[in-house]
Amino acid sequence: MKKEITDHLGRTVVYNFPPKRIVTLCPGITETLFGIGLEEEIVGRTRYCIYPEQAKTVPAVAGTKDLQLEKIHATKPDLIIMEKEENTQEMVEELSAFYPVYVAEVQKIDEAYRMITDMGILTDREEQARSLCSDIKQAFSELPALPAARVAYVIWKKPYMAAGKDTYINSLLQEMGFITPFAESSDRYPALTEEQFKDANLDLVLLSSEPYPFKEKQQAEFQKMLPDSAIQLIDGEMFWYGVRMLEGAKYFKEFPFDV
Repeated sequence: MKKEITDHLGRTVVYNFPPKRIVTLCPGITETLFGIGLEEEIVGRTRYCIYPEQAKTVPAVAGTKDLQLEKIHATKPDLIIMEKEENTQEMVEELSAFYPVYVAEVQKIDEAYRMITDMGILTDREEQARSLCSDIKQAFSELPALPAARVAYVIWKKPYMAAGKDTYINSLLQEMGFITPFAESSDRYPALTEEQFKDANLDLVLLSSEPYPFKEKQQAEFQKMLPDSAIQLIDGEMFWYGVRMLEGAKYFKEFPFDV
């Protein structure tokens, strides 16, 4: 049957319910769709959607910023799921000319829960989605209290860039009790100079494994630049939203935050 639903951008989406042939173009959402039992319905993914392992058996039909339209057409999707930050407006507009396209948006923890729940409503997996949200909330409630340390989460080099306001990463850090001074910038991912790092009076700098793959060499460079701050390498995949939040909560519980 036909169903009409409003996506996170306020767009009206009309599609066949429940969808039987789904193309998903955001890694965190792809993993979540598998997590709520849609492994038989997913017919297309991005080349970056490599979790869970089973996702690799699904044809890769795009990147997060580029499309292979012929491959998408070949999957004959009845629904395409995208995410505002991961995918571009041009991609949404191009695909909407052919297929129903639902766009999610996740910038905060509450929006991550909304996304999971809405994926369930969208695909006739509401019970599984609500159960997943409950499990994640329970896991996060068990995290130990952390000191109100001043923290920067660095994602890029040349120029240095950090997670700032209106990002899921920043929301997660604040949820854990950290103070994030670079969230005061007007940019979501502000480019930063060495002087700005020094002026921020940071207790802790977290160097992410993605998208820039920070290693021990860069850790030593930051330690030289900020001798009074703790510098730690951290697994950026643990900061994905969706079903990965379960694994993330366990990781954060055991991670030796040096503050």
